[in-house]
Amino acid sequence: MRILSTNLGAAAVVREGRRPSGIGKRPVGALDVADPGPKRRGPGGVGFSGVAGDFVGNGRHHGGSAQAVYAFAREELDHWERELGRTIAPGLFGENLTTAGIDVDAAEQGDVWRVGSAVLVVTGPRVPCATFAARMGERAWVRRFTERGRSGCYLAVREPGRVAAGDAIAVEPSGSGLVMPRLLAGWMGDLDAARESMANPALDGESRDHFTRLLAQRA
Repeated sequence: MRILSTNLGAAAVVREGRRPSGIGKRPVGALDVADPGPKRRGPGGVGFSGVAGDFVGNGRHHGGSAQAVYAFAREELDHWERELGRTIAPGLFGENLTTAGIDVDAAEQGDVWRVGSAVLVVTGPRVPCATFAARMGERAWVRRFTERGRSGCYLAVREPGRVAAGDAIAVEPSGSGLVMPRLLAGWMGDLDAARESMANPALDGESRDHFTRLLAQRA
């Protein structure tokens, strides 16, 4: 289990008339990671990444401690290459860490990853948005990505450090039982998945608040 590529995003307009986004990431030699603090908006609405130099265009929905670093498996990029019939380079999905040899989507919330000199903690799935759809330019992209159910995971930074391509990933399982596909399903409106997740005391506060609103709206 290792890091195949470390990726950094610069500000670029993805959706005409909207604020710039940092979703378009490109490989760099290494990343310095640290806890960016709570999710918040800075000047122009920008957010705060846990990766030094990584641009977050929308601080309302992205960035902050729980979304400090984003990891996605190269094996899943390979799946989408076959599915879409196009080359998908590391970073195209907006991930900071492109992994190899680890089933990222089998991760459970609270799992600890020791990578390079950093210690990271799995916090939840990536929820696809309109900016991701615009970047991909594929028909019904949000639906297709959601139905696949393998969204990668966000990680918080427990101990700051440097992560580089080639670094091994050592996983300490949490045993929480909160797997990324079920959390993603709940975020995308699956009421059974939301209820199942709500019954787990390890569920994070943001997801619990979202699922509570969802269940109230659909009652």
